[in-house]
This record gives sequence, C-alpha cells and structure tokens, in this order.
Amino acid sequence: MPKTKKAKNEKTDKKAKKAGIAEGSSRATAPEGAGAGSNAPVTPPAAVPAPPPVDDEKGLDFARAWVEFPDPADDEQVFRCDLTWLTSRWNCIFGSGCQGIQAGRADDGCCSLGAHFSDEDDERRVAEHVARLTPDIWQHHDEGTRNGWVSEDDEGSRQTRPFQGSCIFQNRPGFAGGAGCSLHILALREGREPLETKPDVCWQLPIRRTYEWIDRPDDTRVLQVSIGEYDRRGWGPGGHDLHWWCTSATSAHGAGEPVYVSYRAELTELMGKAGYDRLAELCEQRLASRLPLLAPHPADPVRPVTAEG
Repeated sequence: MPKTKKAKNEKTDKKAKKAGIAEGSSRATAPEGAGAGSNAPVTPPAAVPAPPPVDDEKGLDFARAWVEFPDPADDEQVFRCDLTWLTSRWNCIFGSGCQGIQAGRADDGCCSLGAHFSDEDDERRVAEHVARLTPDIWQHHDEGTRNGWVSEDDEGSRQTRPFQGSCIFQNRPGFAGGAGCSLHILALREGREPLETKPDVCWQLPIRRTYEWIDRPDDTRVLQVSIGEYDRRGWGPGGHDLHWWCTSATSAHGAGEPVYVSYRAELTELMGKAGYDRLAELCEQRLASRLPLLAPHPADPVRPVTAEG
C-alpha cells in the first residue's frame, strides 16, 4: 500500500468527523438494472405511498471476529481486518429502501450534506472529472458551472456544495439521466470504477481504515492498519444523531455477495492487491466452514446449517 495513502485517509477521517455525519457512500450492489454502486442511476417505480420508517438497526455492540496478518507488500505493516463485517451480506440500498440520514429526505441517501475533500489532491482529482459532466447526466450542471460546486463549512474545510438540501452532484428522482450521484453515473458510462471519479469519503464508505503504531516487546514497531465497518460510532458524537444508518440495518443485509467481494475494487485501493488477495483467502476460509459461523453480523440473514454441519 503506498505510503502516501496513509496521510490522505487520516485527513479524510478528520474532515468527515468535523461534519459529525456521513457525507457520502461507497460502491456496493445497486438495485437491479442500476449497475453496481451506491447512488448509481435509479429508475423510480410507479408512484406508491411511502412506507413508514422501519427501526431495523441492530445496535453497535456485539461480538466481532478479527484477523491480523502481515502486509505481504510491506514488512513494516500488519493488517487487522473485521471478518464479521467483511463477510457480512451488507449492500447499498440507495433508491431501494434506504431511509436516508436525515428524516424526511430518504431520496438523499447519505448525501444530504455534501462530501468533504480529504486534501487538495482529492479535490483536484474530482475537478478533472467534473469537467466532463454534461447536462444530460448532471441535473444541476447549470447551477454548478455558474455558481460553483465547492463550498466551505464553518471551519473552513472545503467540500462539495450542498444545494437545495443535498449534494449538488446528486440527481433527484425523476431526472431523465438517472437519480443518484452524477459522478457515479459518469464513471459507469466511461467504464471506470466509481472510486476514480468520486471524492475519497464517498467511495470509501462504509469501510473504515484506521492506523495505529504498535510497539512490540522486542523493541520493534509496526503500523497496524485496521479495516472495518464505518458504523455510527465512526462519525464521532454526531453519528448518534443520524436518522438512520445502514451498516447495522437488517434491510441492508440481503446481498448475494459478501462485502469483501462486492467491495473488491475499494479494498484493493485501500490495502494494495497483495493485501486484498490475502484478505480474500481468509474470508473464503471463514465462509467455507461447515460449523455455525463464529460472531456473525447480527443484521445478516440467518445462515442455514447444512446437513454435514
């Protein structure tokens, strides 16, 4: 994993916490026909009465299974990965049951406040892709090009500009080019991974990467890189004020593929290919067990027990 990624992610975490709330979402499995990814273009169904909000979150404190292994590409690093989360069946349900992080704005998903940039490089990269957005895939193209698509929060941190209650890049339901993130739509049209076009915080969620230097008894030191679930607690005190958060919600745990598979591209970017490949091996070993799964995610569907198990 490139050393430069470490500092970038630390800044991403700090700026996300300043907002005290989720500001974007990462790639996952979108509704059928929408292509892979959260905030992918969604064709709304015929109008039906909105169902009442469902309190389906399982909470924050439960048993988790973690695995630690050396980074195959860097002998000064070790990975510590949450197998409970990475082998769970979570998927993004934007446009297909997502209740949104703000009450009354389910269509926003987790994009209600815009996305803070992790650093200047992040903003510069996004700007290169914004330059290719056209009115047919960006609903607020005229507004964004005329009055800008970047704003500053109360602390002077730069972010994508909120506009009419949500991120300026979010197309609203009914837009002909598709509801959802216009930067995500651009990536799909161009055959790219959405992580290439979207701000760092958007494509990383709901994966959380943190760092801690570990001093060992033999006077050696390694950098422990933890890969886990970005739950409410990850956002700091403000995370508890979210209207709804998907990672522990049963309604968001019905994917055909586990997170480590559906998030292959993002995890590879965060860990490097060698690190991801080793993680995938360990996840596969966990799921191949015929015994009841140790410390399953409480929001997951109940895993059937085979005749052999």
